[in-house]
Amino acid sequence: MPPNTTASTGDKAGKSGRKKGRKARLAVLVLVMALIGGTAYGAYWSVSTVRASFPQTKGTITLQGLSGPVDVKRDGYGIPQVYASSAEDLFMAQGFVQAQDRFYEMDVRRHMTSGRLSEMFGKGQLKNDEFLRTLGWDRVARQEYDKTLSASTKKYLQAYTQGVNAYLKGRAAKDISLEYAALGLANDYKPGQWTPVDSLAWLKAMAWDLRGNMQDEIDRALMTSRLGPKQIKDLYPDYPYSRNKPIVSEGQYNSLTQAFEASGGTTGAGGGTSTGTGTGIGTGTGTGTGTDASTGLGTGTSTDASGTSGTSGVQSQLMGLYDVLDGLPTAVGVNGNGIGSNSWVVSGRYTITGKPLLANDPHLSASLPSVWYQMGLHCRELSKACPYDVTGYTFAGMPGVIIGHNQDIAWGMTNSGVDVTDLYLEKLSGNGYLRDNKTVPFKTRQETIKVAGGASKTIVVRETDDGMPLLSDRSSELMTVGKKATVNTAAPDRGDGYAIALKWTALEPGTSMDAVFAMNSAKDWTSFRSAAELFDVPSQNLVYADTKGNIGYTLPGRIPTHAKNDDGSVPAPGWDSAYDWTGYIKPQELPYEYNPKRGYIVTANQAVVDPAGYPYTLTTDWGYGTRSRRITDLIQKKIDGGGKISTDDMRQMQMDNSSAIANLLVPKLLNIDIGDKDVRQAQKLLEGWDRTQDADSAAAAYFNAVWRNILKLSFGNKLPKELRVKGQCLWVEPAGNTGPADENQKVRECGQRDADQAQPDGGDRWFEAVRALVDKPDSDWWKTPASGTRPKADNRDELFKRAMIDARWELTAKLGKDIDTWSWGRLHRLFLKNQTLGTEGPGVLKYVLNRGPWKLSGGEAAVNASGWNAAGGYGVVWVPSMRMVVNLGDLDKSKWINLTGASGHAFSAHYTDQTGKWAKGELLSWSFSPDAVGRSTSDTLVLKP
Repeated sequence: MPPNTTASTGDKAGKSGRKKGRKARLAVLVLVMALIGGTAYGAYWSVSTVRASFPQTKGTITLQGLSGPVDVKRDGYGIPQVYASSAEDLFMAQGFVQAQDRFYEMDVRRHMTSGRLSEMFGKGQLKNDEFLRTLGWDRVARQEYDKTLSASTKKYLQAYTQGVNAYLKGRAAKDISLEYAALGLANDYKPGQWTPVDSLAWLKAMAWDLRGNMQDEIDRALMTSRLGPKQIKDLYPDYPYSRNKPIVSEGQYNSLTQAFEASGGTTGAGGGTSTGTGTGIGTGTGTGTGTDASTGLGTGTSTDASGTSGTSGVQSQLMGLYDVLDGLPTAVGVNGNGIGSNSWVVSGRYTITGKPLLANDPHLSASLPSVWYQMGLHCRELSKACPYDVTGYTFAGMPGVIIGHNQDIAWGMTNSGVDVTDLYLEKLSGNGYLRDNKTVPFKTRQETIKVAGGASKTIVVRETDDGMPLLSDRSSELMTVGKKATVNTAAPDRGDGYAIALKWTALEPGTSMDAVFAMNSAKDWTSFRSAAELFDVPSQNLVYADTKGNIGYTLPGRIPTHAKNDDGSVPAPGWDSAYDWTGYIKPQELPYEYNPKRGYIVTANQAVVDPAGYPYTLTTDWGYGTRSRRITDLIQKKIDGGGKISTDDMRQMQMDNSSAIANLLVPKLLNIDIGDKDVRQAQKLLEGWDRTQDADSAAAAYFNAVWRNILKLSFGNKLPKELRVKGQCLWVEPAGNTGPADENQKVRECGQRDADQAQPDGGDRWFEAVRALVDKPDSDWWKTPASGTRPKADNRDELFKRAMIDARWELTAKLGKDIDTWSWGRLHRLFLKNQTLGTEGPGVLKYVLNRGPWKLSGGEAAVNASGWNAAGGYGVVWVPSMRMVVNLGDLDKSKWINLTGASGHAFSAHYTDQTGKWAKGELLSWSFSPDAVGRSTSDTLVLKP
């Protein structure tokens, strides 16, 4: 039976709560009628089935294990604020409440992190489970729990676990969530008990999706089948340090620089973007038949140092790896692609309140429910034993607050993008691998995967002596890894081929969970930085402010140092220990800033430091700083105008829709002579356009279509099939053909990537590539052959004209011929999908569980970063997953919003009750003090021992 309950007689919901309650009841009736009206599910589900999983939010519940009563106060959006007298009670209650709202999500997450999805969803998840077992996230999490975490962290994890299991006690699966009722029709799955390791492993999933440049390593290697080093360099231009300033220009960075320069040192390997050479993997040279000698495109070949050609093997092997990676369910991002975020802080010197304002909006995959769960955790009396008075964004399934504020400080996060993963080629030799001319045996373990409705499967996982798992064992294509890999004459004989192994900082036990609790209770800059040092994976940019008026930035993380001849940009030869990581950057040597003279700090995935003079290579693959430049300009404009920045100013900055690439290209597009009256009509939309991407803007729709077609014609059609969209087929010169172009020799190649993962994706790397080429009108990149009735292009303006024509007729097909009906929002739509049954389940379940669409403003690399992939279409693929503005002058005047709602229960009033406001750029009031929380409370639940 569920825990004992007693109904409350004194609590009354507010007017908004009653309206939401009526909507929820209507939704439940619609659901039941849909199920009864033509599906087998109607025989099993009923109104009581749907409502059974909704949480009790009033009255009392008895929980064994509490030492005292706990109050759970929910506002009109179902967001809970929890009050307890001990830290253990606080986190036990957090576990219970999160399970009330989100247990199905938590259960799926733990099955993903432990490689047990097949237990829930059957044999279709076997490949994912095999790969995840090979990575061994839960094994590392268990090592953390057993060996590295503090006693207090373990105590809190145990309390959280006790709370989750108290919720599960006596509940049938169908009473926990609607999805279990659906699964119950297909198998006899029943959720098991929660464990502390389940909570810890989620940090590994988070780290995986924020892992840095691993995808770029793969893509650069794949490009070598068609492009040479110069062409690849064009597509990975150097970071524009003089234009888009790095995060840090004062603080630790300067002192390190001065010490380094005084010692006569030089910067570490990889100060700029490199395609990699040396004694390892050759990245190829290009030859071309075009007029631009610096760019010969379309006929490139890859040649190793010995003069022999051979890229087909490494292409298929890396594509096999990509296929495995692409098939994995995302934790928080688009499988490592397109991950961004904004966070900035402004000193009280420039704010209306005289105290800092801090904004944050992490850009992650759109998911339903949102990856974030808003919550407050409050000790009734602060003490050393119970030091928490914190509120913000949590992960359901993990105790503590990830981003938010306490009574003294606030903090935000953006992904740093530092290089914490490297791929290594390993020379197989018998039952081992070659290491400095010696054969070393693999470490192996067996993993048995249970499969719902089928037989279990046992796999063997192989690891190198230093713990690198062989990813190649998990793909049939990768089984032949390196059989034709391009290497130089110093490489060992390929024999049976090379395997691909992964080196990743998150595969070592860490202390990030300790960091969460330490940050939650930090009181000032010193204690915050000490807490941040424990946050080893994933490495994040941390922005800070406090109620005393201080602002700061720090980069924590376990960040490796590379051998001098390896910048980590391409796979490295594992048989040579010279390519090993040489250690980790010491925390005191990582960049930070504290109260910079300029009075603000902006982080938006741009470079952290200028590599000139900094002794370590953090990465060669930064975001290119488009958003950070715009945010900086908006702040500086306000300052230069003598105005003071308000909380709403910060919100408006978050919603800025300006297109940087439009500012560059529109003047040139308006100079193109267009003869076709229909295309000219579309071109005229750009005249007088303010270059913002509002949802109702016809000009934004047309420009983004032109941009998409520019990218396709200039770059996309020239990339190898492994990077192009599935189903996009082209007739191309065979790879390796260095002779004159011959139409009779062309072969048909079809793209192999999913639409939201293909290239060119249109992000700010492509902005920078076009910026570098736009003043080279005769570059070969601007050349494209005729297609059907479309003319060929021999220069930039001809290609731009072709793109404008193609865009006009593409939008005619999508939106109609009448341009007065066009709008960006009709193209740029957000659909929220349940991440399991909402994507793979029957149609009726998708109808029940999914929501949308919403027509969105913003775009790729805009501050309002509703991301879309230009290679695949215009639909939204990642979003600002939440937005917050913390007012350090009056914490009760802070604002926040979530992508969806507090509840994971379909047809709860709080399933997507924040999404409409989120789409409009609105923020909710964020109560913090007891008085403010009391005024906003709609429901109160008392948990009793």
